[in-house]
Amino acid sequence: MNTRGQMSENGHNAGNGQKGRMTPEDRRIRRSRQMLHEAMIALVLERGYEAVTIKDIVDRADVSRSTFYVHYKSKEDLLTGGIEDLRALLMAHQRAALDANTGVAERSLGFSLALFEHAQTYRDIYRVLVGERGSAIIMNRMRALLADLVGRDLAAIAPRSDMSGVPRSAVVQFVVGALMSLLAWWMDRKADVAPAEVDAIFRRLTIPAVVAAIDGSTPPPTSGSQPGRS
Repeated sequence: MNTRGQMSENGHNAGNGQKGRMTPEDRRIRRSRQMLHEAMIALVLERGYEAVTIKDIVDRADVSRSTFYVHYKSKEDLLTGGIEDLRALLMAHQRAALDANTGVAERSLGFSLALFEHAQTYRDIYRVLVGERGSAIIMNRMRALLADLVGRDLAAIAPRSDMSGVPRSAVVQFVVGALMSLLAWWMDRKADVAPAEVDAIFRRLTIPAVVAAIDGSTPPPTSGSQPGRS
């Protein structure tokens, strides 16, 4: 999720001692990045990630190829260049939840709402990242980020190597799969659903299973479940 072309004015100038003001050079850089970013997203949504070339991007953005390489190493870098910023954001929310004096359910996966809020802000980017027209390489980078976060969560909440007979890696993949599937469902079909509502759905589906894996309990049946039926 490339947010570098959409940085705040204060954030961009923090490194050059001109907090609160942008120089003409700052504006030119931000404008170039934003044009490249918008061209990339539009083209991927039209053609699919694999069909888009750097030439297509610079032609659509109306900038030179050399301008592209000033800012980015590849089209993958253009699309995912802000992933470390996202990691930092989600880890901050995760730490706050883990430090809270609450139960396991409340402390678990405390980064989830921040993820859905970020996806709402950068909706077009996430449509590319998790949609059918995206790239498997980029999706794998997203899955790796989420797997790392979920693994950190489990290590903090359930530091034992054995989680009641459920492999830790299985729990990680279960949670990551739920996050990615809900993001894809939301980005593709449910623009009117608020981030907090999507997060509530995610937590209702996953938290009972995570807690059960940690303490060995059996999650309560849902209202529609019937004994003896699969």
